[in-house]
Amino acid sequence: MPAENEKTELFERTPIPKAVMSLAIPTVLSSLVMVLYHLADTYFVGMLDDPIQNAALTLSGPVLLAFNAVNNLFGVGTSSMMSRALGVKDYDTVYKSSAFGFYGSLFSGVLFSVGFTLFRGPMLQVMGTQQSTAATSGYLFWTVTFGAAPAILNVVLAYLVRSEGASLHASIGTMSGCFLNILLDPIFILPWGLNMGAAGAGLATFLSNCAACLYFFVLLFARRGKTFVCVKPSMFGFRKAIVLGIFGVGIPASIQNLLNVTSRMVLNNFTAAYGPDAVAAMGIASTISSVSMQIALGGSQGIMPLIGYNYASGNVKRMKETVGFLTKLALGFMVVCTAAMFFGARWFTLLFIQNESVVTFGAAFLQGLCLAQPFLCIDFIAVGVFQSCGMGKRALLFAVLRKIILEIPALILLDKLFPPYGLAYSQLVAELILAAAAVVMLLRIFRNLEKKNSPLEGGGPA
Repeated sequence: MPAENEKTELFERTPIPKAVMSLAIPTVLSSLVMVLYHLADTYFVGMLDDPIQNAALTLSGPVLLAFNAVNNLFGVGTSSMMSRALGVKDYDTVYKSSAFGFYGSLFSGVLFSVGFTLFRGPMLQVMGTQQSTAATSGYLFWTVTFGAAPAILNVVLAYLVRSEGASLHASIGTMSGCFLNILLDPIFILPWGLNMGAAGAGLATFLSNCAACLYFFVLLFARRGKTFVCVKPSMFGFRKAIVLGIFGVGIPASIQNLLNVTSRMVLNNFTAAYGPDAVAAMGIASTISSVSMQIALGGSQGIMPLIGYNYASGNVKRMKETVGFLTKLALGFMVVCTAAMFFGARWFTLLFIQNESVVTFGAAFLQGLCLAQPFLCIDFIAVGVFQSCGMGKRALLFAVLRKIILEIPALILLDKLFPPYGLAYSQLVAELILAAAAVVMLLRIFRNLEKKNSPLEGGGPA
């Protein structure tokens, strides 16, 4: 059996701070490097001092966010299933779940590329490209038409490797592609190189995702017989319990990201009404604020295998201690980051572009966006717990509350009351309410955990 004693030690007996750090730190570092490569795209495209090129990256965001719908369907869903199966030592389910997640994500990536290529024109119009159509199309040609499958496989493979506690290997794979992207960006984007602008950023992203996938394939080959991650075609199938267990978590997580795409497209369309400078500024502000957000997200994703394993094995005390430790650590960090971004908003924006109009917009947008970060941190942790335990319906409820019930209506209202800067405060309104709801729901889960249904069926406390 592959490294069973080592994994049992980490999930069952390693002290909580050490276990959380060993799982969360590599995931957080991976998330930071991914943010760094997005920052690099924004930075090098910003050196062209062309708001239309910067706007192309921003307007492409919803399509790339749609990748996360597939990532969550097969990445979050499969890793949750694998961790819970490990908790009850059902190794056959672990193997078959990983094979289902791998081939499902591969097929979805190919389908995504074909679908976007066939309907590219109408999709560009819906995205609100307007003056940035050519630049946006060039960027998406490489990241979607050619790059959808490697972009999705890269993330899903990281989830599968992380589900068995190999967080460091998962992060190395992701980070290797990100570092390559950063190295290639100036060569492809800037005038002294290939001078491709936003399209060059897309080409660098495509090549970096291919490199990350190659790392994971080499890793799985080298660790054959020592890993629970299985990509053998013979292990792929449609066993009912596995499909329901994966989709029970993955579909709500996927819908959650589709709602994020919808919200982002609404934000981009509202921002586009104020011109390409405002669109570029919103993109820069969103990228900067995403640094601390990705740290919180990385921490919540990093502990998912630990939460799922102990949920399935019935170790409620260890599960609660894990959530409590991460919450204190992450929340304190987020408060510090929020203060830095709020008071240094103009300085941070100037790092990416020197256009005074864009800087003025961007600094004001960043101040609004960063205020939501501490509350978003609590929300991420709660959703991570829901997904780890197979409580997909709870995660979906939070997504609907955030985007449909709270954030989009707040976006419309605040734009009318305080144009254009009210746009940046809609997330704060949503996260204030959701943070309170997260605390209440987590407390209720811990009180009723003993009444849970079979963990492998994707059930949980009512």
